[in-house]
Amino acid sequence: MCDHESSGPASLPTGKTVPVAEAIGMVLAHDITEIRKGEFKGRAFKKGHIIRLEDISHLKRIGKEHLFVLSLAPDEMHEDDAARELAAALAGDGIRIEGEPKEGKITLTAARDGLLWVNRDALFAFNMLGDVMCATRHRNSVVRQGRVVAGTRAIPLAVKRSVVSEAVRICQNAREKGRAVLEVKEIRKPQAGVVITGNEVYHGRIKDGFAPVISKKVETLGGRVIGLYYAPDDTSVIEQRLRELLDAGADLLITTGGMSVDPDDVTRFAIRNIGARDIIYGTPVLPGAMFLIGYVDYARSDGKQITSTEHGSKDAEVIPVLGIPACGMYHAVTILDLILPRVLAGETIGRRELAEMGHGGLCLNCKDCRYPVCPFGK
Repeated sequence: MCDHESSGPASLPTGKTVPVAEAIGMVLAHDITEIRKGEFKGRAFKKGHIIRLEDISHLKRIGKEHLFVLSLAPDEMHEDDAARELAAALAGDGIRIEGEPKEGKITLTAARDGLLWVNRDALFAFNMLGDVMCATRHRNSVVRQGRVVAGTRAIPLAVKRSVVSEAVRICQNAREKGRAVLEVKEIRKPQAGVVITGNEVYHGRIKDGFAPVISKKVETLGGRVIGLYYAPDDTSVIEQRLRELLDAGADLLITTGGMSVDPDDVTRFAIRNIGARDIIYGTPVLPGAMFLIGYVDYARSDGKQITSTEHGSKDAEVIPVLGIPACGMYHAVTILDLILPRVLAGETIGRRELAEMGHGGLCLNCKDCRYPVCPFGK
């Protein structure tokens, strides 16, 4: 039988302990869990239950010799009431609170498919309070509707109202700054245009391995490849193919190959020539150190690309451009798997976001890949 444990003398609730045999007619102050190995684990008696004569033998059978009768002071909250307030404060857009609290704990799930956002600074401050807690999945996890993303609880049976109020305040402050502590951001379904570069592939000297890899990654996130070109190591040809994909309606551009410092690797120059801005080349992730990301402003209204001086035009659509180095063909999981969901969830990825990925950015190239159930990108 599992029972509550106090977080310390300061957290002990106001009340009294009475022998089970003397508890008839009294109101139970908390849930009591019963465990029968291999048969049952759950609530045997619910908070608020009035103890009856016929309950005594059951209580003793599950190991209860004494019961706690709770008497809350004005500055205290029952764990279940506290949990409701905590969950409501933590949950942002795309988060669902599942059911009623149980022993002071509530589960939060994804209300839709998407990318989990966790405000780590606010979560840290929340958990520093003591007597309340929240545990989450890793930020930037791709989650499905209904899957558990977090759990929160009041740790002691009775928690100070001031602690709960401060926890709620931390969550509210995070919201006021633009992001709740927990959100699930929708991942848009891209219409991807792909240019596979390299003389060896273009001239048929080797078989292309990029197309099926890129297509699968795009389709896994609900998108589709609307156009795929092969191009030689020629800046003007690559540039022309990228422009044609934009004109065809691509809202995501992906290039593969040609990202190293070899004189023939000119893909990144073609990306620059189509007017890409905020280009970042190089990341602290393996595999994927020579990855490139940038953004093209494109006006769909008249089918023409706008210039950099017109950035911010209300008619401009921001098209992410991702440059994938050769590792994307030889490794099952690369930086593309980490970046693509974030880009499609509307994040702008810059130098800071890439630099943060160094911690956990080393893929171990396991023989039996279990990504995303692994340390990579965490």
